[in-house]
Amino acid sequence: MIEWLTWFTSMENTKPFVLVLFFITFVGIIMYVYTGRKRSERLESYKNIPLTEDEGEQSTHPEEANK
Repeated sequence: MIEWLTWFTSMENTKPFVLVLFFITFVGIIMYVYTGRKRSERLESYKNIPLTEDEGEQSTHPEEANK
């Protein structure tokens, strides 16, 4: 039972294993983000959030304050 733990102590074995593990995690995250119609529509709606102003918020730009 201890043999598989000693396998990880060797850097030649650990580096490829962790590389594959991180790659699978990365691909899983990418697939989660870009699949699903509702999720992609929701993410598309978030792209204009920095450009919208709240209704009750006053503008701090001097040229807009004169309007």
